Amino acid sequence: MIIKSLYVSRLFNQFTYTLNLCDGLSFIHSPNGYGKSTLMHMVYAAMKGDVKYLSEIPFERMDIEFSDESVLIIENESGELLIQMQKNELETPITPDEMAAICDVTYIAPERLMVKKRDGHMSPALETYAQELYERIRYSREHSELTPYTGERKEMSDSELEFWCKDLKAKLDFIKDAGFEPDIPAGYRFPPSRYELLNYRKDYEDLAYSISEYVDKNYILAESIVIFMDVINEFFIGKKVELSDNGKIVINLNGGGALQLNKLSSGEKQIMIIMYNLLFHAEPGTIIVIDEPEISLHITWQQRLGKIFNDICRVRKVQIIVATHSPQVIHDLWDCAREMNPTNA
Repeated sequence: MIIKSLYVSRLFNQFTYTLNLCDGLSFIHSPNGYGKSTLMHMVYAAMKGDVKYLSEIPFERMDIEFSDESVLIIENESGELLIQMQKNELETPITPDEMAAICDVTYIAPERLMVKKRDGHMSPALETYAQELYERIRYSREHSELTPYTGERKEMSDSELEFWCKDLKAKLDFIKDAGFEPDIPAGYRFPPSRYELLNYRKDYEDLAYSISEYVDKNYILAESIVIFMDVINEFFIGKKVELSDNGKIVINLNGGGALQLNKLSSGEKQIMIIMYNLLFHAEPGTIIVIDEPEISLHITWQQRLGKIFNDICRVRKVQIIVATHSPQVIHDLWDCAREMNPTNA
């Protein structure tokens, strides 16, 4: 489910906005002081059931209309919130927990170089994410065994089974590029030859279903790793991001040697943090809110962001809402831009 439109009245006791959003990528832009970042944070707070944040913002009403034609309505009376969900013209009060269950949302805030850890301490975001990715890769490597498939099966001809096995092999090769792979039982070749399928069909069908389950569990992680490395290395000059043999992110210099993550430039850190959040923290089919992605980025880097965001929307079937001051970030995607300005306030 995606957001079709946003409406807020008397934001900061002054501004009223109506924004119709695109299905995939939308840019929100405005002069400073008109509530662009605040509105983005309000959307995130509404999707997380963060009523404390919402109650502290001066506004009269906010409506979030979704693609299923339901509307989340939040009315604010001097900090006292009335929260309702409207479906089929009927309005029903909902709780913060029910707000948080409407749909998943990821928020990439402007202050993103540091993150709060579970123990409450602040830590450099990039080093935290590198450790997080290492642990996910290590887990996938340690759980490489195939398990017997117990679900439903469909009838397949020999040619259909052969095609499916070749498709699964292509996906396994892709996963291997990300640094992990399953343990194929000894004595089996995958994909099997036509002769092997004819003579050991049941065994290879069982194996194919087990591999299919493994692919379902690991393909998104592998895809995220491969896309992350490709995108980052398109930006970086004189250095390359790679995975070490043990699954850790390393920065190798083209002239030899390596660079620690904390020695990257501010712009390089920003790109890695934004892309990591997009690919590893946002599930396919969810909503992503990004505030000021242009921070610390050169104009030429800013101009490349829109296409990347658009591609991620397409590949992951996500909705991305970007709040920006930079026309370079929007670049040639002005059909996706929505302006908040005093004339419609």
